[in-house]
Amino acid sequence: MFTKLRTFFRWAVEQSKTENNPFKHFTVEECVYGTPYYITIEERNQLYKTDLSATPALAVQRDIFVFQCLIYCRVGDLYKMTKANVINGGVEYIPRKTKDGRPVTVRVPLNSIAKEILERYKDQPFNELLPLISQQKYNVAIKKMFLAAGLIRPVVVYNPTTSEQEIRPLNEVASSHLARRCFVGNLYKQVKDPNLVGALSGHKEGSRAFARYRKIDEDTNRKTISLLEYG
Repeated sequence: MFTKLRTFFRWAVEQSKTENNPFKHFTVEECVYGTPYYITIEERNQLYKTDLSATPALAVQRDIFVFQCLIYCRVGDLYKMTKANVINGGVEYIPRKTKDGRPVTVRVPLNSIAKEILERYKDQPFNELLPLISQQKYNVAIKKMFLAAGLIRPVVVYNPTTSEQEIRPLNEVASSHLARRCFVGNLYKQVKDPNLVGALSGHKEGSRAFARYRKIDEDTNRKTISLLEYG
């Protein structure tokens, strides 16, 4: 909130709306983020294969979440997509967050699971890509589907209010943003090339936001430590 207010006053001063800038001698602290947690490819597949036939509406939202895991986009961009965004076997869109300052078209090729999901809902009315519900209900559904799939392992999360770490079950902290982390975390783990991953995620080179996703996984830690065994 302070950052947004500071931006407003800077604009007001530049536009000669005022000479008063209360942020001239006030420093806004940088945001602090914990280490990103994300679901593995195995966990994503476990979720996708979970039998949710007893709750058909939840099964639909599960498919949407898995699809989001496969194309990375923000939930706001997902909700704006139509069938017209599917072009030559891939999804193309201009990220909402960057379209004003850096309008770049992001293209993500669709794999077999993503194509399977789109085929399942190909008869959506009004050119809608998927049967979406409100974003609030979508996040509630994500928590329910994680619990149903048994994705309840503990994760360490950073509480920005208390500046303390907390250990919470995965299903309690799962949200639509976890789909983005699933995409970047697993892709970076496989290719180790931030520029290649950034081309698919829409992050510009050297992005501090993208750097947060480059979590060093436990396998990499083990391999690094093993280098000390024989000297």
